[in-house]
Amino acid sequence: MTGVEQMVVDTDRGKVRGIVEGEAVSFRGIPYAASPVGELRFAPPRPHPGWTDVRDAATAGPSVPQAASRLEKVQGVRVPDWDEDGSLTVNVFAPRRAVADGEVRPVLVWWHGGGFTSGSGGWDWYDGARLAALGDIVVVTANYRVGPLGYLYLPEIGAANVGPQDQAAVLRWVQGNIASFGGDARTVTVGGQSAGAYSSLMLALDPATNESVTRVLLQSGPFGLAPQDAHQAAENAASYLRLLGIPAGTDIAKALRALSAERLLDAYGRLSVQLATPGNAAPPMYPVLGAPGMPRTRQQALAAGALEGKQLLIGTTRDEATAFFAFDPRIQDLTATGALDVLTAQVGRQAAQDVYQRHAARLAEHAAPAQIFTAVQTDGLFRDGSLEIADHHAAGGNTTYVYQFDHAPAEDPYALGATHCAELPFLFNTFDASSGSPVLAGVNDRQRAALGHEFAAAVAGFVTTGTTSDWLPYAPATAARIRHFG
Repeated sequence: MTGVEQMVVDTDRGKVRGIVEGEAVSFRGIPYAASPVGELRFAPPRPHPGWTDVRDAATAGPSVPQAASRLEKVQGVRVPDWDEDGSLTVNVFAPRRAVADGEVRPVLVWWHGGGFTSGSGGWDWYDGARLAALGDIVVVTANYRVGPLGYLYLPEIGAANVGPQDQAAVLRWVQGNIASFGGDARTVTVGGQSAGAYSSLMLALDPATNESVTRVLLQSGPFGLAPQDAHQAAENAASYLRLLGIPAGTDIAKALRALSAERLLDAYGRLSVQLATPGNAAPPMYPVLGAPGMPRTRQQALAAGALEGKQLLIGTTRDEATAFFAFDPRIQDLTATGALDVLTAQVGRQAAQDVYQRHAARLAEHAAPAQIFTAVQTDGLFRDGSLEIADHHAAGGNTTYVYQFDHAPAEDPYALGATHCAELPFLFNTFDASSGSPVLAGVNDRQRAALGHEFAAAVAGFVTTGTTSDWLPYAPATAARIRHFG
């Protein structure tokens, strides 16, 4: 690339050439595993064969195969950029001086969300260059297989939590390679947002990866979503095979690997419609309990002390669930009776009445049933589980910080408020990549910069030291210790 300053570093598979961007050096699209094609589709990640020439790392690799995100109306529309071949890659963003001076910096390995169904660590929404420069840390983002390619449960062909196995492979890659980029493999924060937060906690709790994790950053984790049990996952897999037209008694692995990725995604979309119920945000396929990466429940692992000694930063946005329901007429048109019926199907009649009345009393006097229902889902899917984790961790004497992101757009015709994903452009300073998002409507550049610096600096400080300079650690059930941004 003529006129662009470049830097070359070694990895265990060959040399890579990154580009200098301001005070950071960006290395994008580095393979951490072999392409998951042919016999490797639905298989655990295998080592990449490597390369002999210096590999250009100026641009991100393709996304893994996926359909459009359910949150496009919130985050913005993406032009499909997926390709199964070459999709298992990492992106490393390092302070310029870290690559040059030989002194290692703390590392943040950050996972994208997308409901275990979509997303890419290479998208410009999650570009880590500015965060790396601001915090003097090394930021790593990565792709992992999602949807049926990552979470189809057919253990008889080796398909069982393949997405989490990809994530574990990334941590192994970091342990073996991050020093070349100025990163300290002994100081690794694993973090992410939404499904990425769920994944981060899995990695911190799993004995196979626990020792690679120093600190944990959990943004808007859907911890109210119980892991999928193997029986249900097997039933969904059987339904999926029927939609694909794969009859019983055939060589399932051979049949699945012979189909195009488009066919696999199309059938997954039809399965999603088939299983959908109002108010249910769960995808058809997501992490399965007892499969690799999730040997036990979160509660069992926490009780056994799997997170002890690791610093924790955990939080939510104020109005998480509006992202899922603000554009859904089935929810927006609910009557009070209808809202109670939907909640009853989820938690039972008495619990539904209790939680509905409690949230109705907390909201404005004339709050619509859709607003009350959405507030119930915000707490049930996101906030309650996050506070439960924080309470347990802090009660054990572990350093714990809790935040709530309260910033809402100045222009908000959909009443999104501080919705799911609202904090992401502020964390990464990627406002230019999210310019069409309604979460930024009416916010001027000065406001964006100030809040973004405040939030990103707090996260970077945690990654660096495990503490924050002007923010008291959380104490169990102490709302006054929750830091509010916005």
